Formats: sequence, C-alpha cells, structure tokens
Amino acid sequence: MSSSGSTNQNQAESTLATKVLVFFTDGVCGIAVAAIVFVVLTQVAGRLLGMPFSWTEELTRACFIWMVFSGIAASIRHADAARVTVLLRYFPRFIRRQALLIYAACSLTFFLLTIWTGWHMVRQQVVMNEHIATLGWPSWVIGVIVPASAVLSVLGLWQSLRTHRAVISVADSNA
Repeated sequence: MSSSGSTNQNQAESTLATKVLVFFTDGVCGIAVAAIVFVVLTQVAGRLLGMPFSWTEELTRACFIWMVFSGIAASIRHADAARVTVLLRYFPRFIRRQALLIYAACSLTFFLLTIWTGWHMVRQQVVMNEHIATLGWPSWVIGVIVPASAVLSVLGLWQSLRTHRAVISVADSNA
C-alpha cells in the first residue's frame, strides 16, 4: 500500500463519524463478547455452588445475537466480509472488471432488505408486546440489533469502499 493510501486511511480513521462507527461496530461486538464470558462464568459458578440461575442462558443467547450482528457490520467496515473471488477467474474479463461494483451492489441490496425486514420484526415485537420470559425484557431490545447492524453495515460498506478499495477489488492482472 502506498503512503498516500495509508494517509487517506488514517484521515478517515480520525473523523468523528468514523470513531462513532468504530464504537458501534467493534465496540459493541467487544462488549457483547465480554458479556458472554461474564454471564457464562456466572452460570458455571452458580451451578458449581448448587444455585443455577435461570436467566443466564437467555442472556448469553441475547449477547451472542448482538455479537454476531455487530460483528457483521465490523467485518464489512474492515473489508473482511466473505467474497467469492475464487470463481471470478472463470468469468469473462468484463465481469471481473465489474467485481467491485457487483460486490457493492449485492451488499447494499442485502443490507437494505435486512433493514426493511428487521424494522418490521422489531415493530411486530413492540406491537405484540413480546417479552423474554426469564429476563422480563421486551423482545425488541434484542431484535433491534438486526436493523441497526444493517444500517451500520451500509455505513461500513461506504467507509470500506473509500479506505479498502484495493482489498475489496479482485486482483486480476489480466483484467
């Protein structure tokens, strides 16, 4: 990577919007992982002491859901999301040249659909007044991460297209 590329990346990393995006992707994912470890250790300790807690399994599952969905947004932002680049060598050159555009369009379409379906799921949880039995929390507290992570993924996609374009593009000397 050239020094101008790393300078652009450093400038992008230092903006307030990027710091907020980093917190809501990497930070939330890290907090969810730490919460999983804490809750599972609490569950193990409770069982060893003969006082198992009924809420630990549900809270672990909720933290796992938050970790997975915020992790998706983080991986998009870091340009670590899965891409099917192995098959691209078998496509015609004009398709290989459009790989970045295809990646961006497919990702954006997927995340927009996820925002839409996630929003309707959360709205249904609120309208139906669904609750998590062992925690007593409304279900939307867990479900809100689905549309929120999709919004963060769209923002992360935008950032990764600006800062990691060379990583996302398919390296093809013949294209």
